Amino acid sequence: MSTAVSAPPRGELRLRIAERAGRSVASRQFHEGALRVLRPHYLDQSGQVCYVMVNPGGAYLGADLFLVEVEVEDGAELLLTTQSATKIYRTPESFAEQRMTLRLGEGARLELVPDQLIAYREASYRQVSHISLRPTSSLVMAEVITPGWSPDGAAFRYEELRLRNEIRVETDHGSKLLALDNLLIRPPLGDVTGMGFMEGYSHLGSLIVVDPRVNQELADQLDRAARDYEACSGVSLTISVAGTTGLVMRSLSNSTRELNELLGACTALLRKRWHGQEPLNLRKY
Repeated sequence: MSTAVSAPPRGELRLRIAERAGRSVASRQFHEGALRVLRPHYLDQSGQVCYVMVNPGGAYLGADLFLVEVEVEDGAELLLTTQSATKIYRTPESFAEQRMTLRLGEGARLELVPDQLIAYREASYRQVSHISLRPTSSLVMAEVITPGWSPDGAAFRYEELRLRNEIRVETDHGSKLLALDNLLIRPPLGDVTGMGFMEGYSHLGSLIVVDPRVNQELADQLDRAARDYEACSGVSLTISVAGTTGLVMRSLSNSTRELNELLGACTALLRKRWHGQEPLNLRKY
């Protein structure tokens, strides 16, 4: 297993979004090293701004550290995605790591929909996200984890993936923990598909939703939507904190496309139901 190596960040990105006359704009933007964002664009007339994160280096390597800090101020709306898949290559010196801090104000909205995370042979990666939001904030996070493949079709065998999301609700009386979502994938003998581990599946999809409108009815609706796909899915609710509730859906499959379509259907349902928006069409490919 890789061990930690102290090193300066290879890439750093800070982005603050504010609402101005019914439109969301960047009030602060900073990048250094191998992280940056493309020019903002607007997918519809809602005022929600879309930013695309870019890693010009193309991949994460051993001992790489990336820092991302995003703040969405009161009433602002941000859609944050990536230009392409995040690729984790061999990490012989130490695990690669991304640390993300997300802060949402009152009535703020963040959709975080990166392209898939691909872990190749002998890769070790950690992703730690600290998320703080207000009771009226709205958060949607969708992510797909995919193992890399060799030219002969055999699966590469990565060492370890750790994804940790700590979500806290900020009120006038202090901060309360809503959810601690800790995902660890450490394939036994390098085989991620082992029975009793991922039950023969190789790909994993994850959807996290936090919003005061989250309830059992919505969980049931997403569960019904997931049944239209071959992926094996499950939905669970968090406790309610200060009037807001979280929802987590996990899906197992052998196909990146299937999971992307499934998560896309779920986010489309939320966009239509809550905001009257069309499904996402980022036109990357």
